[in-house]
Amino acid sequence: MAKRSAPEVNAGSMADIAFLLLIFFLVTTTIEKDSGINRKLPPIEELEEDVVIKQKNIFTVLLNGKDQLLVEDELMELKDLRSAAVEFLDNNGDKTCNYCKGIKDPASSDNPDKAIISLKNDRETQYKVYIAVQNELVAAYNELRNREFARLNPNMGISYVEADLTYSDPRTSADDKANLKEKIDVVKLLYPQKLSEAEPSKVN
Repeated sequence: MAKRSAPEVNAGSMADIAFLLLIFFLVTTTIEKDSGINRKLPPIEELEEDVVIKQKNIFTVLLNGKDQLLVEDELMELKDLRSAAVEFLDNNGDKTCNYCKGIKDPASSDNPDKAIISLKNDRETQYKVYIAVQNELVAAYNELRNREFARLNPNMGISYVEADLTYSDPRTSADDKANLKEKIDVVKLLYPQKLSEAEPSKVN
């Protein structure tokens, strides 16, 4: 009796199937996109002469290699940084700001337009600590902007931060954007964000 041979599996189309599966997974897989820090560099201003900045108008914030926070050369806890920055920005040392509510200390910043916050860190500073400090400084600006936005627009019922988010939302209509932009720009002029970030170096 003749011996029957085992049936063979036709593998000729396996490469095509594998290729189709590869394309399917490439098309359907979602790849997470890392988002960096949302910062817009200021435009370059051509100045004919050097601008002299008084030391009292610079709020110096340093982070050393041990993640210690030094504000104006004194140790400070992160939780106290925002209020210290608000006090500096809102000081009104030269008494020219009619909307400021600071203590008018002549040894501190003259007015919000001249006040500059300088942030510098050590190369060994942890990234998460640096970001936390930066967030507190930005929050100080937003706190003051929220206050002035509410004062100038009492019937809107939203803060400056909420208005800015609505303005940035692509779903917001063009008319609403134009209305919000005008109000947002006014508040930005009252408290311009002058946050200088220096090159990391050894500061400890």
